Amino acid sequence: MIKFIDLFAGVGGIRIGAASALEKFGIQSKCVLSSEIDEKACETYQLNFGEYPSGDIKKIVDIEPFDLLLAGFPCQPFSYAGKRKGFGDTRGTLFFEVERILGLYQPKAFLLENVRGLYTHDNGRTFETIVNKLHELGYGTYDLLLNSSDFGVPQNRVRLYILGIKGATPKMTLSTNLGAADSHRYKKEHDGNCTVGQILEENVPEKYYCSQEFSDQLRSVIGNDLSKLHGYRLIDYRGGQSLHSWELGKKGKCSEAEIEFMNLLIQNRRKPVFGTQQDGKKLTLEQIKTFYTKNDVLDVITSLKKKGYLKEENGKFNPVCGNMSFEVFKFLDPNSISITLTSSDSNRLGVIQHNRPRRITPRECARLQGFPDSFIVNPSDAFAYKQFGNSVSVPVIDAVISDFIEQNRTELGW
Repeated sequence: MIKFIDLFAGVGGIRIGAASALEKFGIQSKCVLSSEIDEKACETYQLNFGEYPSGDIKKIVDIEPFDLLLAGFPCQPFSYAGKRKGFGDTRGTLFFEVERILGLYQPKAFLLENVRGLYTHDNGRTFETIVNKLHELGYGTYDLLLNSSDFGVPQNRVRLYILGIKGATPKMTLSTNLGAADSHRYKKEHDGNCTVGQILEENVPEKYYCSQEFSDQLRSVIGNDLSKLHGYRLIDYRGGQSLHSWELGKKGKCSEAEIEFMNLLIQNRRKPVFGTQQDGKKLTLEQIKTFYTKNDVLDVITSLKKKGYLKEENGKFNPVCGNMSFEVFKFLDPNSISITLTSSDSNRLGVIQHNRPRRITPRECARLQGFPDSFIVNPSDAFAYKQFGNSVSVPVIDAVISDFIEQNRTELGW
């Protein structure tokens, strides 16, 4: 019997993946402690595992002996602690709690999961600090970056995994693989065996469909075949495969000339000839005339300012960007993978189904993270979206721990 603890547990994604991996090797397992501070995540955890996680990890001082520590710890900025105490100290960060528990209980192994940015945070000093602390505790470590889309999950999600064994350096056949950089490249490199279309629910309640007004605005730009929106982003400060508020008429219908002006402004304002800032360059009328050459430029500018699509400051012009007002900010391509789910905007990812635009459902978010359909989602949609955006991709955890056990059974003694 392998006993494990589930820290920063969220809704239990790491636990599901770990238990599945252990079961494949005929290893019985038992979770002897779960810890999570978010009350709504705890509610979902209890619905699925029949236990309500302990709260603040800082207050946990008594744990029964265990063999494996699992932690999807938050990547708090280490820079403040570093400025106060010098690099090499983790006090004041949540990783310190992982370090404290490893030091006190000396389990045989651990798996830590985090965002890929932990590698490069503070020029790599944060990651170096963490690994040095783990080594000081007597653990050998192995770290890798993996993309969920390589593990049967139709989502472009790259995450960092750190594995450790007490007194030994882990061996793994898995190694860093960032996968396809985006959905377009994914379509070229894969044969369609793992796509958004495969996780869609067929019969979806009407509440997930977009409003008639928004649907009409989309049709006014794209036409009646809304499948043309596959892969489109609704965003005001980018060109490319994007729709903008001025094309949809969000603040008032725009003429063809006004739409052309705004699209040219978006395309040209990033150009180095107008300055080195990558974004947000304000352009003068003379600069604008280098790419919008029609004689109606002053009338167009006046009208766009009046409608609120354009603003002028000290003789320079800038778009007024309002992409947060879109009911959907990205339409997923059913023949490819999703962008990375996040806690803040999973509820505004959309698809076109039966030629109608809708938001993806919480169950579809769960499937994009590889949760089984037996998993009970939080009854509140708002919390469910947030929880799956924060979660891990279950099949990746399963694959990582399976490889870990298979390559290190002698060292682990399991």
